[in-house]
Amino acid sequence: MQEGWLIYNKQDAEKNKTFIDWFIGEAYLQNLSLKLIFREELTIGIMNNERIIYKNGKRITQPDFAIVRTIEPLLNKHLEACGITAFNSSNVARICNNKALTHHYITDLSIPMVDTIYIKKELITATPPISYPFVIKDVLGRGGKQVYMIENYQEWLEGIEKYIENDIIIQRCDVQLGKDIRVFVVGKEIIGAVLRMSTNDFRANFKLGGSARWYELNDNETSMINKIINYFDFDMVGIDFLIGANGEMLFNEIEDVVGSRTLSSVSHINILREYVKHIKQKLSN
Repeated sequence: MQEGWLIYNKQDAEKNKTFIDWFIGEAYLQNLSLKLIFREELTIGIMNNERIIYKNGKRITQPDFAIVRTIEPLLNKHLEACGITAFNSSNVARICNNKALTHHYITDLSIPMVDTIYIKKELITATPPISYPFVIKDVLGRGGKQVYMIENYQEWLEGIEKYIENDIIIQRCDVQLGKDIRVFVVGKEIIGAVLRMSTNDFRANFKLGGSARWYELNDNETSMINKIINYFDFDMVGIDFLIGANGEMLFNEIEDVVGSRTLSSVSHINILREYVKHIKQKLSN
């Protein structure tokens, strides 16, 4: 039986216990051994000119694969360099956990998106580069956090003084606020899509109190999503789209460490069954 690590930091593991148990159980049903490993217990680096992976300060038998549920592309890269197959790959983790970098690559596919400006933290000035209103996002933020609506000069000054910790992107907000579409993807397959909505926030994230319902993709939307899927080597991700004034989908971001709460709330799809099938297939190749 092939053995794998399911890597979480301790805080996230506590909040996702049901998902973790489900994942380990689904792997067992498909003859894979999956063990929860806390990131805080791992030490990675170079010793005596060799890459090392220690657990609690000691060498540990390496797994065949690792499912990385932390945001740390270097960890994915280090595991791969040690001969461990990482899900998602370090390349997907590197691109998709940086909103500016993600938009940079998606632009090559001629996928529609709102106007987006990249700004390094040290180059932010008192005068914003586009007119109000707009949204600022930390390039490393996720889950709807580090996202702020800016409607005037005072909010801009407050935003850059109090909230900005990393580089940012600035985006126009001429979209249907409080709505977005998340598309769940495993490998090259679209598993399903949900429409997320909020009546009290311009962000539609489920964790921030939004609601969700099943969304049926049309042929044009499916074709656009498949362009993204075929460009990358995804394992399991969520691709998010804003909704334009005329109902058109506009690319927003890709979640590398994606959960399944919304999909599970609106359907009976077992996305982890499909993910484990994908993992087994990729390992066999």
